[in-house]
Amino acid sequence: MPRLALSLIAAAFTLSACATTPRGGDGPPPLPDASSVALGQRAYADGPIIQPVAVLEDSRCPENVMCVWAGQLRLKMLWVRPGGRSQPFEVILGKQTPLADGTILLESVSPARRTDRPIKPEDYRFAFRFMGGL
Repeated sequence: MPRLALSLIAAAFTLSACATTPRGGDGPPPLPDASSVALGQRAYADGPIIQPVAVLEDSRCPENVMCVWAGQLRLKMLWVRPGGRSQPFEVILGKQTPLADGTILLESVSPARRTDRPIKPEDYRFAFRFMGGL
């Protein structure tokens, strides 16, 4: 019985090491959550590892203006698959996008747009939520 217990403990340590090992190649490990992700950063989004790559469109209504249309933000993304393979996809602020066995939602973007100053790419922060299928 002690050998079985020892084997189970060793297996648990081995599996836990696999779960925390960053997937997807070189660079810093992914952020532990996807609540404040900059362009180029990788983050765990409740399962999948995602990486915002580029703002494709930011037509959000500036906060110091009254707009007829709220506008949108489109973002080029990478899904970093197990083994380091990356799969590109796009998300739109507030709309669910199919990913893996569920959907991913770009919940929020900061800073807000303004008419008196442009947003530099390095200033963007994104919050994501993944709703898994299993």
